[in-house]
Amino acid sequence: MNTTHSFSLSLSSSTFYPLSLSSTFLLTPLKTFNFLKQNPKFPKLGFTSLNKLQFRTSFKPPTVENQLSDEEEDFDEVDDDVAADEYDDVLVEGVGDGDSDDDDEEDEEEEEQNASFWSSDETKIQRVQKICSEVREFGGGIIDVDELASIYNFRIDKFQRQAIQAFLRGSSVVVSAPTSSGKTLIAEAAAVATVAKGKRLLYTTPLKALSNQKFREFRDAFGDSNVGLLTGDSAVNKDAQVLIMTTEILRNMLYQSVGVASSGSGLFDVDVIVLDEVHYLSDMSRGTVWEETVIYCPKEVQLICLSATVANPDELAGWIGQIHGKTELVTSSRRPVPLTWHFSTKSCLYPLLDDKGTSMNRKLSLNSLRLHALGEKSDKDEGSRRKQSKRRRDDSELVYEEYGRFSGKSALSKNDMNTIRRSLVPQVEDTLKHLKEKEMLPAIWFIFSRKGCDAAVQYVENSKLLDEFEMAEVKLALKRFRARYPDAVRDPAVKGLLQGVAAHHAGCLPLWKSFIEELFQRGLIKVVFATETLAAGINMPARTAVIASLSKRSEAGRVLLRSNELLQMAGRAGRRGIDIRGHVVLVQSPFEGAEECCEVLFSAVEPLVSQFTASYGMVLNLLAGAKVTRQSPEADGVGSSTSQAGRTLDEARKLVEQSFGNYLGSNVMLASKDELDRIQKEIASLTAEISDDSIDMKVRKLLSESAYKEIADLQEELKEEKRLRVEFRRKMELERMSSLKPLLKELGKETLPFLHLQYKDSDGVEHSIPAVYLGDVDSLNWSNVENIIEVDNTSNLKTGESELSTNISRSIPCFEPSYHVALGSDNSWYLFTEKWIKSIYKTGFPNVSLTEGDPLPQEIMSTLLDKEGRQWVSLVESELGGLWQMEGSLETWSWSLNVPMLSSLSDDAKVSHISPAYIEAVECYKKQRNKVSHLKKRIARTEGFREYKRILEMAKLTEGKIRRLKNREKRLIGRIEQIEPSGWKEFLQVSKVIHESRALDINTNVIFPLGETASAIRGENELWLAMVIRNRVLLDLKPAQLAAVCGSLVSEGIKIRPWKNNSYIYEPSATVIKIINSLEEQKNYILQLQEKHDVTISCCLDTQFSGMVEAWASGLTWREVMMDCAMDEGDLARLLRRTIDLLSQIPKLPDVDPLLKSNAMTAAGVMDRSPISELAG
Repeated sequence: MNTTHSFSLSLSSSTFYPLSLSSTFLLTPLKTFNFLKQNPKFPKLGFTSLNKLQFRTSFKPPTVENQLSDEEEDFDEVDDDVAADEYDDVLVEGVGDGDSDDDDEEDEEEEEQNASFWSSDETKIQRVQKICSEVREFGGGIIDVDELASIYNFRIDKFQRQAIQAFLRGSSVVVSAPTSSGKTLIAEAAAVATVAKGKRLLYTTPLKALSNQKFREFRDAFGDSNVGLLTGDSAVNKDAQVLIMTTEILRNMLYQSVGVASSGSGLFDVDVIVLDEVHYLSDMSRGTVWEETVIYCPKEVQLICLSATVANPDELAGWIGQIHGKTELVTSSRRPVPLTWHFSTKSCLYPLLDDKGTSMNRKLSLNSLRLHALGEKSDKDEGSRRKQSKRRRDDSELVYEEYGRFSGKSALSKNDMNTIRRSLVPQVEDTLKHLKEKEMLPAIWFIFSRKGCDAAVQYVENSKLLDEFEMAEVKLALKRFRARYPDAVRDPAVKGLLQGVAAHHAGCLPLWKSFIEELFQRGLIKVVFATETLAAGINMPARTAVIASLSKRSEAGRVLLRSNELLQMAGRAGRRGIDIRGHVVLVQSPFEGAEECCEVLFSAVEPLVSQFTASYGMVLNLLAGAKVTRQSPEADGVGSSTSQAGRTLDEARKLVEQSFGNYLGSNVMLASKDELDRIQKEIASLTAEISDDSIDMKVRKLLSESAYKEIADLQEELKEEKRLRVEFRRKMELERMSSLKPLLKELGKETLPFLHLQYKDSDGVEHSIPAVYLGDVDSLNWSNVENIIEVDNTSNLKTGESELSTNISRSIPCFEPSYHVALGSDNSWYLFTEKWIKSIYKTGFPNVSLTEGDPLPQEIMSTLLDKEGRQWVSLVESELGGLWQMEGSLETWSWSLNVPMLSSLSDDAKVSHISPAYIEAVECYKKQRNKVSHLKKRIARTEGFREYKRILEMAKLTEGKIRRLKNREKRLIGRIEQIEPSGWKEFLQVSKVIHESRALDINTNVIFPLGETASAIRGENELWLAMVIRNRVLLDLKPAQLAAVCGSLVSEGIKIRPWKNNSYIYEPSATVIKIINSLEEQKNYILQLQEKHDVTISCCLDTQFSGMVEAWASGLTWREVMMDCAMDEGDLARLLRRTIDLLSQIPKLPDVDPLLKSNAMTAAGVMDRSPISELAG
């Protein structure tokens, strides 16, 4: 019989400190003895003295009383299950003795269980201080993974233990694990070990907001005096043992330490550097910062690199190991809180996946959803239709989906699919209702536009998601916030806030966003509508993540999310220790459905790629040697120099060629190129097998001489007849097109007629588009379509008679295709020639003004088309002109809704465009088609046709294999282009600009004053900023005017966003405009210099927002500046903070006039006030 032994410990000493569990706990006698034997340092157990241990053994029933609440018991059970599952999905690689046998793992699990019993009521900061005092007393040797794990009141996960063990072995560590899996704990444990030893740890993040958040978290663990912050905006306790900073700040610090021991480089006593969100290395604009940081980091400093899940963490760890030193990789694919995926339509919230989680839920096919909306039973009918359609399709039409099933291409046209999707799109209230019913709140709701987030709040601001007590807490918090930051309150958002909903995006003030984050973490906001920036590491976990659309706007139109982006947002779902499961809800949109969701979800996670690029700051800091100091204004740059030795180009090249891209190039690229070479050879071989000569040779071998001659003669005749058929068809098409042109011109005088456009895509799927005709491009001046037509005319329009047979060309119409524009019912603009018009209808929009004096509908739509700033996308090409598409806007949406479906347009409404010449051309084509058909039948009756057909069928199979190989070839070429190293070439190009601008002599490494200033600046184009700052025209400016000029240098990406009646911004003063205009010549000089050497680094100089900066720097209040302003609060705050950052740098720059330094300090001091001042803590 199994019995359970219950033990309690007591001390005969009068001094007694209770154990972490004040109740009785379960241990076997042997385990208790071993535990005490292995832990002689009694401070770990909470004792100050120990005279005698007494064991009282008693047998009790298996149900043992304890003082844990029911909720804590449930949590413990859940945590045990999750942690046990986690052990199956952890991988540790690298140099070192990290592997252990099964017995060791069992011992570790027992130790973890034992450690969980010793948690106490102490705060984390008390536990950290306790470890530090123990290390001071007993030495750093006592620090092990269990010691570090003891600061947490929960059991840490296996991958966290593995990473901490690798760190304690002295290795650098790369950790790749899902979002919200607890990677920060590893850095925190490393910080405890580092601080206990009296050394320093630097923790870097990609975002200022994330740095501020980590600063607050680490102060809670280590105390205010031990934690500092260093960003562009804040410098708090910068000599602290734990220093939080943005990665750019660390990179700039490391510029001076390349090849220098850390103790002498400004990184004094730094033992560890943590690079959080290291997957930013793939970011196109900022990724180079992370690569440079790793390259320049002193080798004696341990690196801890924390990354979300990526496809190639082994390559990242291998690269760091090669250039920095011993590095171990720890990966985990298991989330501590598993996710369930859902799909929201207008009527229901469906599971996105099937029961196995390997493919899409069958109920989410477009046909099933349509029938479900109509209230029909579809499963049985759908199955029979699928079987029948499968018989009709050959193998070449089947497409293998990466999510584990074969599916046929949908026979629905694009317009049909859009119609069905629009009917299924839920309102925000619909999806929110489903979430409330299924108890899936709180939720973060990702919408990829600021206006969309704000509109969503308005839609649901009466939803009453809070009870009376929660609402009272929100009112109190809002009252305190308003008292402290009156200008930071976003008044239009207050109504929603009191109901538990809020928006969080870049248009909000940073202080307001921090307030929203705080309320959400307290459970006082149930739904936050946010843009995707919220997914980038900010600690706001929710039960549910809702993703409103699977695509977002870009310069090239709408683009699908990448799998990494989707998983990053989904990772916000599931609160550890609170939720058993997290939920991700993907929403039906007018653009995508469940098929596209599964396609992205099951697509491979993207690999990290190198974005290493050279900048002026990089080149100057790596090459700079002796400095020239001017002794007098007449010295013309000649004077004494320091003894600093600069690096030669060869030395700089060795550093630059340590980039991640070069590492991939030397390893991955070799394998990829070998694979590409093999595929290309196979394609060439297979192509040769199905060439005409090869097939002819095979036919000769199989058939007798007479049979071969009969088929060969007939095939030659068939070839000629097919050629003639193509020519007759082309003539027929030209006749049809020539008859359409006058019809459009005639109908368009009084009506904008409806059209039926039709085309087949590259997969052979036919698309029908109902549209309203706007006009032909020749008669209307549309600037944004002229370039498209020029390109298309150059490459496609070929209607010359020389291509046709003489007899046919005599009767060809004298016709030149024209381009026309129409607005489709799917709210897309279409640019097309007459070739793509299937039908023209008598009905349409009357081209008449609604009231006298108003513009005509054609004029209104023409204006809307000219306003569109999006990209035209080619749908299909032809020698008779292409068909192009451009997405419409919200302003054209109401027009598109009035375009009727094709099914509602009767055949009687079609305009007849049949001319005698067209009828004759049709008859000629039919006769020729019959000739071809007759010849095919003759060939089929020949003696050797069966063998001949078998050869052709084999050729078709080979063609299919070639297509698949070409797809693989295309993917490999894309991969190779991604990892092609180009860093050194760019470095040389930038260095030539620096040399020619007299910033640095690359031959002697002498750095001139311009280069000194540029090397110390943080910015997009350091050389341009230095040129402006060193220009003496700035000395005549007042502080507010200086701020306005600086604002013009950093306003790139800031936009005017007028809405309702808010359409004003302050104009700059005449003096500011004059100075900025005078800088244009200097800007043109550097742009020409950059163009000469193929350097593309932007030079910002824009007066548009200078007046807003000048107004704020002149002392206007926030409400005065924002009154009727055409800018979002967040955009203006960001511009002002950028300006303050640049002004704050000026006093620290070398060789800058003292007057300019003084004015810059004054301006920065005036501008850095609430509500744009960002609190560090």
